[in-house]
Amino acid sequence: MKSMQKLLDQISEEMQKAFEAAGYDGELGKVTLSNRPDLCEYQCNGAMAGAKKYHKAPLMIAQEVAEKLADSEVFGEVSAVAPGFLNLKLKEGFVTAYLNEMRETEKFGLTMPVNPETIIIDYGGANVAKPLHVGHLRPAIIGESIKRICRYAGHDVIGDVHLGDWGLQMGLIITELKKRQPELPYFDEAYEGEYPAEAPFTISELEEIYPTASAKAKEDDAYKAEALDATHRLQDGERGYRAIWKHIMAVSIVDLKKNYTNLDVDFDLWKGESDVHDLIPGMVERMKADGFAYESDGALVVDVKEESDSKEMPPCIILKSDGAALYSTTDLATIMERMEKYNPDKMIYVTDKRQSLHFEQVFRCARKTGLVNDDTKLIHIGNGTMNGSDGKPFKTREGGVMRLENLIREINEEMIRKIHENAGEKGYQVDEAQAAETARIVGLAAIKYGDLSNQAAKDYIFDMDRFTSFEGDTGPYILYTIVRIKSILAKYEEQGGKLTDAVIQEATSVSEKSLMLELTKCNAVLEAACEETAPHKICAYIYDLANAFNHFYHETKILTEEDEQKKAGWIAVLALTQEVLETCIDLLGFSAPERM
Repeated sequence: MKSMQKLLDQISEEMQKAFEAAGYDGELGKVTLSNRPDLCEYQCNGAMAGAKKYHKAPLMIAQEVAEKLADSEVFGEVSAVAPGFLNLKLKEGFVTAYLNEMRETEKFGLTMPVNPETIIIDYGGANVAKPLHVGHLRPAIIGESIKRICRYAGHDVIGDVHLGDWGLQMGLIITELKKRQPELPYFDEAYEGEYPAEAPFTISELEEIYPTASAKAKEDDAYKAEALDATHRLQDGERGYRAIWKHIMAVSIVDLKKNYTNLDVDFDLWKGESDVHDLIPGMVERMKADGFAYESDGALVVDVKEESDSKEMPPCIILKSDGAALYSTTDLATIMERMEKYNPDKMIYVTDKRQSLHFEQVFRCARKTGLVNDDTKLIHIGNGTMNGSDGKPFKTREGGVMRLENLIREINEEMIRKIHENAGEKGYQVDEAQAAETARIVGLAAIKYGDLSNQAAKDYIFDMDRFTSFEGDTGPYILYTIVRIKSILAKYEEQGGKLTDAVIQEATSVSEKSLMLELTKCNAVLEAACEETAPHKICAYIYDLANAFNHFYHETKILTEEDEQKKAGWIAVLALTQEVLETCIDLLGFSAPERM
């Protein structure tokens, strides 16, 4: 697949040749975006760095280099300014040629890896038998976007939900169910028949059973002991308990899949802690035999402290004193299983940043005990929390943790209200079914863009009014821009124009050139977003691109332009802008409606 050199690299090469032609080190010719866009488009500060080395005034060096660029096919303007900066503007023809090549090249010329990596992204982490709440939103949204970005960049990516499906919550549900329906065959040890195919509870009953049992266990030690015993019996393979567990899993996963689908989040693997249960004894024995695991206060631990640690690093607990496995145990066994099945180059975990110590211990333990190869990368992306206007984790009006489906519903209702308001102002009738579908698409963009435009590690305030606004740095603003472009392109075709014949021409205005320069950054941004696992970089880019387009649109009469060639050139720029924006929002995990 053909790739293109990034624009900044191309123009830096041109500058490096000029430095060398003037008798200086080519390394000084690095070009960067201008920090004074009112003066120039790009700048080079190499003469400043060269002054010391060559014992020469930086301005003199800059002037000598500028002379060598008099006939450049890349730079239209090169000026040396005190104390020694080179201010640069690109030739319109050079930018045009770059964009026309970008249009013709797959993935806008993004360079594909010579050796694609196998990457596993662990980004669900939902607990079975509990509804998804707003705390599950960020790992799902961030993980989904990172998966899409890495896939687009040419890597082999596997997404795993990694369910919490094996711990005490299962014992609690089994115990509560036994109290309520002791007559069920699952609790009769003499029962040898087939167990019912139908679960003895619905998802809504299950979601009530768990918190009830959890509250009882906190107040009643005997009840908690029963739940712990039920957990052990389940994990030891008791037939009736395993059958209940299968019902819990089946009912929960249908509900989880529905909720994740509403978020347009999709997993390749629906694995859980239970999948590695049988691997734990062998792993533990190996850690003991190799001299890594030892007993401490009855528990089995592995030291993970390193000499360079400036703060306390507790050992990684492998088994509790009663022999029970912990999260660290199942996470380590999961790493072992992933290495055996997929041999990934990289494993990325997206969870709340409050779990960072846990993952630091697990990763160090996996390395020390040889569960991973020396060059296997283990990465924890710890996300901040989504907070309410009070700056504390987002809650319902009653003060409880808000369910994810309720948050999505509230956003959709707000979007429908805005669609009606908009229609009222413009005096047209709303088709209710279409409005509901548009509200769903735009609502999802509002949630996802509102989340992803922040760096993953940062907390942010969930602001319904701001996130659903059609103005400013929001998802709906980006979609509004795409819909506006679609509408112009559709009208152009209605006028008899052919999009396939349109070719980008040289810019004739500052706003047109600004839009074109924004488009040239696309492949560099996508590459950086993948390398740094940073979806927020794509958000920042498409906001700048949307602003550049809207600025150009407001001062250009596109469809009434009489010069057909000029009009076709503008249309070609718009078509590329739409394609770039739609590719980017797909990588962020949302799409645009046909109209708004």
